[in-house]
Amino acid sequence: MRVLLAEDDPLLGDGLCAGLRQLGFAVDWVRDGVAAERELCSGSYAAAVLDLGLPRQDGLDVLRAARAQGLATPVLVLTARDAVPQRVQGLDLGADDYVIKPIDLSELAARLRALVRRAHGQVQDELHARDVVLQPATRRVLQDGQEVTLSTREFDLLQALMLGAGRVLTREQLEQHLYSWGHEVESNAVEVHIHRLRRKLGTELIQTVRGVGYAIATGAAA
Repeated sequence: MRVLLAEDDPLLGDGLCAGLRQLGFAVDWVRDGVAAERELCSGSYAAAVLDLGLPRQDGLDVLRAARAQGLATPVLVLTARDAVPQRVQGLDLGADDYVIKPIDLSELAARLRALVRRAHGQVQDELHARDVVLQPATRRVLQDGQEVTLSTREFDLLQALMLGAGRVLTREQLEQHLYSWGHEVESNAVEVHIHRLRRKLGTELIQTVRGVGYAIATGAAA
């Protein structure tokens, strides 16, 4: 899933980017509040990690502006251990969760997965569609109890479709989920990944809505 990281500390930001990418996240990193507000309000992200002490524009102001525009993207705030008033204010302004510095990367990743899951109305830590089970934490996919090996892009695409079960996702929406800045996207990339997923998981799981996009099949497998 694609997340926005707003952090001005170069060492911390670099470490979080590298760590989250290693755990399967696509990360875009901005270093000031003006850029954070611009990117967050684009609505291109599954979630955002927001430091409050940003230059040019405070993180609380970024959060306030995003929520004033009706943006529902889950936001996880980074705060210092002694910044209780800031944490309270951030939650009141619409933050969904917070992590205290120094940051444990595994906790941060777990909280991001939980925020995205809840934002899509999912209460379990596994995603289910017909005979397929997707486990975000371990990045495993099972079909009829048997593990299916997927590439990184195939897994991320399947996760996006399963999170959006009941909705049709356009190619542009799926590209936003898959690719962070600096990645050249081939015009048929999504179609290629869909084809490979169908080859591995069967043709019935992912439906094509002609002229619109793709949707995950619901109901029991035939």
